[in-house]
Amino acid sequence: MAIFKSSILLVEDEENIREAVKYILTQENYSVYIAADGEQGLNLARELNPSLILLDIMLPELDGIEVCRAIRKESSVPIIMLSAKGEELDKVLSLELGADDYITKPFGKHELLARIRAVLRRASLSTQQVNQSEILQSKNLILNKNSHIVTLKGIDVAMSPWEFSVLTLLMENPNRALTRDQILEFIWGKDWFGDTRTVDVHIRWLRLKIEDDPTNPLFIITVRGVGYRFEDQFTSFN
Repeated sequence: MAIFKSSILLVEDEENIREAVKYILTQENYSVYIAADGEQGLNLARELNPSLILLDIMLPELDGIEVCRAIRKESSVPIIMLSAKGEELDKVLSLELGADDYITKPFGKHELLARIRAVLRRASLSTQQVNQSEILQSKNLILNKNSHIVTLKGIDVAMSPWEFSVLTLLMENPNRALTRDQILEFIWGKDWFGDTRTVDVHIRWLRLKIEDDPTNPLFIITVRGVGYRFEDQFTSFN
């Protein structure tokens, strides 16, 4: 009897692609669920809570962008976007909405499997902290690595696993400039297929969540020509 690795929801309206991808994934012992349109895909994502979602951008009913936006409001499940268009705008928008990776059709079996393994591995690592009991604090911003909870002025701040990991890395290296490449390699790993704009997207989302004025940040500072620095504030609740 086959032992399934992880469950994958494939949301794709082209039947030939659905069948080909399903065959590839089942051969690798993934448990595969299928949706032919965006509305069905969103419903199955909520019902099944899969390990990963392969989400086409061009879909009937609801397009992939809308599905991704809806899922990200409710879940941090890893999402890999699929598109035949290969346009830069689609890629950037997907990352802006919280997608974890992006594949342009047509893609090969080995690329697909490598990207799935990399995203699942990063998702697993993001939930494991080296020091489980450590609490990071800077003024009224508190990050609990054990509970994976971030609070600001005593109020919980919802974060995706990637946002949590980036913030953890920055807070663990206060007042130190980290390059985008350093952040990418530490959080996403050396096998990451994307580019450094992934870091910028997550920094933007973090600033919207923890800064009083995201356009004039006090915690996460841009170091021109280098990357980002976490400006440690004095530890106080006053």
